[in-house]
Amino acid sequence: MKERILETADRLFYLQGIRAVGVDTIAAEIGISKRTLYNHFPSKDALIAAYLERRFVKPKPSDKPAAEQILATFDSLERRFASRNFRGCPFVNAVAELGPDDKSVKKTAVAFKESRRLWFRDLLHQLGVKDAEALATQLALLVDGSIAQDLVRDDPAMARAAKEAAKVLLRNAGVEVPS
Repeated sequence: MKERILETADRLFYLQGIRAVGVDTIAAEIGISKRTLYNHFPSKDALIAAYLERRFVKPKPSDKPAAEQILATFDSLERRFASRNFRGCPFVNAVAELGPDDKSVKKTAVAFKESRRLWFRDLLHQLGVKDAEALATQLALLVDGSIAQDLVRDDPAMARAAKEAAKVLLRNAGVEVPS
């Protein structure tokens, strides 16, 4: 039951917004009472935290060369952008909806963004990039910028444009970039 509640909350929060969806709506969608929902999640804040934790997925380890893994990020984004259910970054959305004063949500969002940046950094270290910290930050900005551009323009090609910019940054850092 807990998983059903979380699956439903995940779908509704992401597609409709956290503030727009109440626990009444989630319970009704599943066909349970609010009391049953609260037995599993004592508050909407607890449900929001579980939703964001569920969305906090780290990239899977890969045997592919580091540069290919970095660039594959943008290919993955392009596929997600093409989905009619793409609504942007759930962490940015949560902070935008709930405001910067919601310390728990902001902390989770920062942790997610930092985990992606560190993933880039670790791959850049494997490639021998001198200033891996700075380049990792730039790559993370390309990811977030392409997401914002896609949301505004509804154009999955924004991920391709970000990938081309990432190639330039990688080449400038001395990385051999696959064609």
